[in-house]
Amino acid sequence: MSLTAKELAAKLNISAAAVSMALNGKTGVSAETRRQVLEAARKYGYDLTRIADRQNHGGTIYFLFYKKSGAVVSETPFFSEVSEGAAAGCRKAGCRMKIVYFYEENEKAVEEIEDLRLPDSDCAGIILLGTEMTEDDLKPFSALRKPFVLLDNSFRSLPCNSVTIANVQGADLATSYLILRTGKQPGHLRSSVSINNFEERREGYINAVRRHGYSSSKGVVHMLTPSVDGAYADMLELLESGEQPAACYFADNDYIAIGAVKALKQKGYRVPADVAVAGFDNIPFSGIIDPPLTTVHVPKHYLGEIAVERLVSIMKNPGSYPVRIEVATSLVQRRSV
Repeated sequence: MSLTAKELAAKLNISAAAVSMALNGKTGVSAETRRQVLEAARKYGYDLTRIADRQNHGGTIYFLFYKKSGAVVSETPFFSEVSEGAAAGCRKAGCRMKIVYFYEENEKAVEEIEDLRLPDSDCAGIILLGTEMTEDDLKPFSALRKPFVLLDNSFRSLPCNSVTIANVQGADLATSYLILRTGKQPGHLRSSVSINNFEERREGYINAVRRHGYSSSKGVVHMLTPSVDGAYADMLELLESGEQPAACYFADNDYIAIGAVKALKQKGYRVPADVAVAGFDNIPFSGIIDPPLTTVHVPKHYLGEIAVERLVSIMKNPGSYPVRIEVATSLVQRRSV
C-alpha cells in the first residue's frame, strides 16, 4: 500500500500541514523543507499521482452522513432517497461522489475530518448531511477551508451555504388542514430528540394554531421517541396512564405518527373518526398503513440534487456569498384525517 501524507509527515517529524504545502507547491514552507519532503516522498513510495489526479479531474464530492445521536439519521428510505438525489446531481455535473459516515462519539472523528485537507485526499467539496448537527458541530468542517453545503439543516446565525426543508411552511400546512377538517385545536406529537427541523416544525404548528384563533399554550403536547416502535411504546404508556387524546394531532415526522396511530388503535380509538393524525416527510410506508397517513411531502431526491448543484456553483465561484435554499413542501391528503 502506498504511503500516506500523514505517515510521510511522521517519518520527517514535521506537521502534516507542512507536507501538504510542500507537495502542492504552496507558500509557507522553506525551499529546503520542500526539497526534503519531495525527496522523502520519492524514497518512501508516496504516490505523487494522487495530487496530479486531483488537479486534473477536480477531485471527488464527499457526501458526509453526520451522526450525532443516530436517533434521527439512520439507514431509512428518507436519507437513502436524499443521497440518491445527490448521486444523480453528481452524474449530471460530471463529478464523482463518495459516501462517508462520521460518528460524533468516534474518538478519531476530529482527526478524520482533518484528513480531508491532506494532499492525498481527493476531496474537492463536501455535501454535509447535518440533520442532527448543532452550530458547534459545524465548526471543524468550516475550518477545513473546503467548499461545502450543509444539507437538511440551517443555522440562521451562521453564514454558510445550506439546503433545507421548508419546515415551518409544511407544518403550517398540515396543522391548518387538521383544524379545517376537524374544527378542533390539534395537539402536537413532538420528538423527544431535539433537532432544528423539529424546532422549525413546532414554529409552523404554533403559527397555524394562532392564525386560526386558538391559544398555543392550551394545545396538548406529547413528547415521543422519533421512531415507530419508540413512539408506539411512549403513546401506549400515556394512554394506559389515563391520558385522554386530543381530537387530532400533528406529528413531527411520519415515524412518530405511525407509532402513535398503532397505540391509539390498540386502545380502541378509531382513526380518524375519534382521533385524526397528520405526519411529516411522506415516507413510503405512510401510504400503505391502515389508514393511509395524511402527511407533508418532502421532495427528498430534489434536496440532494439541488445541494450538489449549489456546491458545484461554489466550487466554480469560490468568492460567492453564502445562500440558504429552502425547498417547499406539499400536503398529501389521505384517510388518517
